Amino acid sequence: MSTPIIHPVILCGGSGTRLWPLSRKSFPKQFIPLLGGKSLLQLTLERVAPLAQGVAQGVLCVSADEHRFLLADVAAHAGLEVRQILEPQAKNTAAAMALAALAMPADALLLFCPADQHIPDTPSFVDMVRSAAPAALAGQLVTFGVMPNAPSTGYGYIQKGAAAANGGFAVARFVEKPALDKATEFLLSGQYLWNAGIFLVQASQLLQALQTHAPDIMSVCRSAMQTAQVDGLFTRPDAAVFATCRSQSIDYAVMEPATNVRVFSFQGQWSDVGSWNAVADLAAPDAQGNRAGGELQHAHHLRAEQTYIHAGGQRPVVALGTKNLLIIDTPDALLVVDAAHAEAVKEVVARLETLDAAQAVQHRLVARPWGWYDSVDVGTRHQVKRITVKPGATLSLQMHHHRAEHWVVVSGTAEVTNGDKVTILGENQSTFIPLGQIHRLANPGKMPLELIEVQSGSYLGEDDIVRFEDTYGRR
Repeated sequence: MSTPIIHPVILCGGSGTRLWPLSRKSFPKQFIPLLGGKSLLQLTLERVAPLAQGVAQGVLCVSADEHRFLLADVAAHAGLEVRQILEPQAKNTAAAMALAALAMPADALLLFCPADQHIPDTPSFVDMVRSAAPAALAGQLVTFGVMPNAPSTGYGYIQKGAAAANGGFAVARFVEKPALDKATEFLLSGQYLWNAGIFLVQASQLLQALQTHAPDIMSVCRSAMQTAQVDGLFTRPDAAVFATCRSQSIDYAVMEPATNVRVFSFQGQWSDVGSWNAVADLAAPDAQGNRAGGELQHAHHLRAEQTYIHAGGQRPVVALGTKNLLIIDTPDALLVVDAAHAEAVKEVVARLETLDAAQAVQHRLVARPWGWYDSVDVGTRHQVKRITVKPGATLSLQMHHHRAEHWVVVSGTAEVTNGDKVTILGENQSTFIPLGQIHRLANPGKMPLELIEVQSGSYLGEDDIVRFEDTYGRR
């Protein structure tokens, strides 16, 4: 019997608020290089690559429009071509999976994977998925559970029912994050698995299940895809239609009420990297149980126990005499939290959002399709940025109503359009862009271009940009 073709679908819509301040809405945890210089998304793409062989369309990703270029960069590093369905709004996994199923042939066997999980044993993962293919092709909604190794209160659980003829187990019930006593009971019983949030199902079976159990979600997603705009590898569902969709997880919408659900058990290492405790567990401890991440040379433990430091910048981060703490340092925000309260970090984000603090959603370092910029200093009428432009990349042809700009090239080569003049600037050369002047910056070289930009004016917001031409289709 030939191996069935499996179409991986990566769900990239998580905001990762429990990993603040490293993870933020504009740059959530799946894009952050947490493990060996690689992001969780890149590791996910590499993990499904063996399954994607023979898939002509490449890997399908359901992502946010604002992250489309971040995702494309990660895919390039993973050596995979990806197509993206760009959700106008985050509406949870039921809607995201519906959009993906509607974009695929009815008989396609779809593997839905979250973008932010850590599963280091790729061969075991691939074997598990392939072993479940016959059940999925027979019309079952297949989910995967992880054999628990601790009484975790941060995961949902799946209770196994009777063993099924075509592999796996019937599902007796789904249980949301339990209290510690219940989690301990589940662990000791041997009948419960952690809910991994990974699914294998034929497109037609998923759409039928959605029509049966969540017809309103199905109807909205179908309408949004019927009037979707396709731009190369990007598919944009109708934003106005999709805005009316109800937000619900696939577990609540379909898996719990459905009767044709099977669960397959995974024995390998797995983490949803859903809290700073989970991130800390990925690092090796010292003799006192201390761990570190980020810029390791800047993390220092003195007389400390069970303390995790994430050093995110160039300054030393020192824990002296601490115990059971998580210390997360970034250039513009610092989090110190008792490890017992790691699950509540999302409450910090909510508080900062009520205060309209930019740090709630955006890093000081901001990714753009052409590169990135770092806001080094901000004053009442000035702002200093360090800008890096990727080789061959071009910013939009633009102008500003309220600010002028000075550019100083630190390294690389800059092609500068300044009004009707185009000039080439090298290291230590500079130029001035007057207020209201049409201008453009490009990197014609083979090396990254780095420059310092000094803005001055009455208003310095990013929305003071009038674009006339843009390679990336921005307005």
